[in-house]
Amino acid sequence: MRCVPHDDPLSYFFAVARKLNTLWLRTTYPFARFGRNVNIHPSCTILRPASPWISLADDVYLCPGNWLNVVLWGHPDDEPYRPEGVVPKIIIGRGCNFNRLNTIAAANRIEFEEDVLVGQMCIFLDQNHEYRDPSKSVPSQGVTSWGSLKIGRNTWIGHACTFLATKGEVTIGHHCVVGANSLVTRSFPPYSVIAGNPARLIKRYDPESKRWVRATEEHADEAANIAQT
Repeated sequence: MRCVPHDDPLSYFFAVARKLNTLWLRTTYPFARFGRNVNIHPSCTILRPASPWISLADDVYLCPGNWLNVVLWGHPDDEPYRPEGVVPKIIIGRGCNFNRLNTIAAANRIEFEEDVLVGQMCIFLDQNHEYRDPSKSVPSQGVTSWGSLKIGRNTWIGHACTFLATKGEVTIGHHCVVGANSLVTRSFPPYSVIAGNPARLIKRYDPESKRWVRATEEHADEAANIAQT
């Protein structure tokens, strides 16, 4: 576009800082996988002891302030670390893009398939803090039973959504849209628009008319059946 102001010269410094940070992580952290063209801002938090349980495919982009946290409380203190036996707990597929200030905390498995677009300030959890013994502090009680969370390919997640998969498997099908500020605790089928607290089915894609249409009771029943399986 003509007459648009030039970039701030300092922006080149920040770009170099991102590249150097990504190179440092690639060469010194023992990730389960670290793909090509990964871009991780220096303000992101990824602890080196957690990196063996993190898999990053090609073209993953992490904007400022993202936190990838692997929860190891379920592993006994005397359990030996064997690199060959590690199964990734955070799996981020090719082309995923995370805007600012998101949190992914996995004790079991949280997976993002290809080309997932995540807005700002979202939280993804496959566990939660235990609290039921009032004679103990919450931190000393560890975490609840682990679930698993899977976000299908080409899904768009709006601002400040929370995903809780503390029991069983929660799966969001491919090509879904999750409205801002939604609380997602159950599964939904592909080609769904969901929103709310708790999240519910709003629209489905109709392949016959090739349009996104308001969800019917039949669609809602289908989504409920998927959530129960």
